[in-house]
Amino acid sequence: MTTAPVADQRRLLEIQALDTRAAKLNHERRSLPVLETLAELESRLEDVRSAQVEERTVVADTRRELTKAEGDVEQVSQRAARHQARLDSGAVSAKEAQALQAELEQLARRQGDLEEVELEVMERLEEAESRLAQLGEQEDAIAADVARHTAARDAEWSAIDGQLASLVNERAAVVAKLEPALVALYDRVRERTGGLAAIALYGSRTEGTQLDFSLTELDAIHSAPPEQVVQHEDYGYIIVRMDPK
Repeated sequence: MTTAPVADQRRLLEIQALDTRAAKLNHERRSLPVLETLAELESRLEDVRSAQVEERTVVADTRRELTKAEGDVEQVSQRAARHQARLDSGAVSAKEAQALQAELEQLARRQGDLEEVELEVMERLEEAESRLAQLGEQEDAIAADVARHTAARDAEWSAIDGQLASLVNERAAVVAKLEPALVALYDRVRERTGGLAAIALYGSRTEGTQLDFSLTELDAIHSAPPEQVVQHEDYGYIIVRMDPK
């Protein structure tokens, strides 16, 4: 059976109030609206960066395709230039000149087709580079939002952490006045119940949470010696008897 001076038992209610306040602050810290906003922004930033990776691949592939198209055009152009130079030299027979002229016409058509391909690839490259630039602008804008909201989050966390530190100091000051065994009992109960350990009882009415007592239970609680630490039979809460209001 645990015993403690009445004043010490009542100080448990001070600790409970501080712990309840700290729990609310910790919940507030985890539930700040800015955290949801940051999570959304981080998700958008991840999506944009994934899109950038894909678009960079498209740009790289299209540039290689353009290099090949330009090479094909250049190859046909050089071949046509050589044929034209032979024709212009006058050092070919009439039959060979006729054949060269026919091939020049074919090369001209071929070059026209290849230049159309080259132009189409250039247009696709320009579009891909434009999309990549737009994604870069989106990344910069979202990153700026992330930085701004991160600063807001840190400011709110700092304010809450300051209050929590103050509560820790207040709690330590109260705990220092109590016997370790009483504090240990309080902490065990609080851990078991998930936060609530000490409940004030004013006559038949509890404060902190609603508990119903039978007349027999109330009589046993109030008839117990003042220094006896009374606990609820079902939940183990420490019942701190107070003067009726």
